[in-house]
Amino acid sequence: MKTITLAHGAGGSITQRLIKEYIVRYLGGSKAEVPLEALDDAAVIEGIVLKSDSYTVKPLFFPGGDIGKLAVAGTVNDIAVMGAQPLALAAGFIFEEGFPISNFETILRSMKETCLDAGVHIITGDTKVVEKGALDQLLINTSGIGKRSTAMERNIEEVKKYRSFEGSWLLDSNLRRGDRVILSGPVGDHGLAILSSREGYSFEGGITSDVTPLNKVVDRLLEVGGIVCMKDVTRGGLSNALNEWSEKSKIGILVQEDRIPVNQNVQAACEMLGISPLEVGNEGKLVIGVVQEKAEDVLATLRQTKEGRNAQIIGAATNEFGGVVVETSVGGRRILPPPAGDPIPRIC
Repeated sequence: MKTITLAHGAGGSITQRLIKEYIVRYLGGSKAEVPLEALDDAAVIEGIVLKSDSYTVKPLFFPGGDIGKLAVAGTVNDIAVMGAQPLALAAGFIFEEGFPISNFETILRSMKETCLDAGVHIITGDTKVVEKGALDQLLINTSGIGKRSTAMERNIEEVKKYRSFEGSWLLDSNLRRGDRVILSGPVGDHGLAILSSREGYSFEGGITSDVTPLNKVVDRLLEVGGIVCMKDVTRGGLSNALNEWSEKSKIGILVQEDRIPVNQNVQAACEMLGISPLEVGNEGKLVIGVVQEKAEDVLATLRQTKEGRNAQIIGAATNEFGGVVVETSVGGRRILPPPAGDPIPRIC
């Protein structure tokens, strides 16, 4: 590895190597409750959940959203999937010289609306301007803090009715044999919406990004209880999320291909482009690990929300093998490896 490439920012196995071999090597070693080395969606120190994320989407405005909505929703979701209630955000803006103020105002309005939707405020931040050509228009960094919710306490009490649970948070390493895997809705919409807008494709039916804050949905699911782990399915797509769970939990995951929801127009576009919707990033979908006994209750509650009305139980954790295996509609099985990177760069 001599130089950084776009693949290093795509969220797949190449990104993981960069983080483990360089970032963790030099910056790891804290005594945090959930440290950098855990490589979860956020860290935890002294009961505070902390997350920072940067956004470099191209184009800045796309069907269903923009970089501002993406920045707020992405950070809120990373805090929520740890089982925490987002409290506040910070935002940093780095502009290329010449960026239109009118576009900045449009992005700020979008960020405000998304904050109101999520029930959080941006309470501090920073601005920088660099020479024209030093970056592509605008980068946004959002950081956020969250705290443990009472719903999370009840959720863990419910888990402990059915099996042992030693942790205090929803971590990638929590999945155990028999736990069910739920997907909140169709995958691939965000990545294909960005690609369509960027490259000028006119996919049949149009494709709109799913970007949205999910913290209120997570709260409802925690009230039902029985949830052991959760991720928002972003860079690297569903394939990457499931493989992270399998590796960190040291357990196999068997998923049923015909239960994985994919919108028809997204499926057709992926077939035309020769990419898998399971490897395409999303910004409004959850994958949820839940004890077997509570899976149907969590699914029913999820289907009552607009974000989860097409949710499905797509599989279960097993000790029969390691890694992630897909069972096809005709009964065959194939390994679902982690993607090297997202096939569509700069989508978040």
